[in-house]
Amino acid sequence: MTAMSHDPLGRRERQILDAVYRLGRASASEVQAQLPDPPSYSAVRAMLRILEDKGHLRHETEGPRYVYIPTVPRDRARRSALRHVVDTFFSGSVEQAVAALLESSDARLRPEELERLSERIARARKQGR
Repeated sequence: MTAMSHDPLGRRERQILDAVYRLGRASASEVQAQLPDPPSYSAVRAMLRILEDKGHLRHETEGPRYVYIPTVPRDRARRSALRHVVDTFFSGSVEQAVAALLESSDARLRPEELERLSERIARARKQGR
């Protein structure tokens, strides 16, 4: 298995990887059906191979078709991607990243979400994080 590349993913590669994560395992035609304004079937297959070469996916053969599966569990991939964003755009500062999310005009948190965040912050304080 190839080690996962840290090359940034293009928009389509990210969409394809997201589709495979959503489905859990997927053929090229199943991925194509998940994409907005989908490219051709052969383009999807080519991008799946690229994602496999980069180490993000692996495939299994099921009869005549390849079925693609993520190589990294979604939660681990999410943590890695988030760490990369925090390091790249916020100089490693979790505080700055959270502040940017909260200050975003898109961040409309419901009272129960704010309460859950407050509880997580209180737990982190107790644990000394």
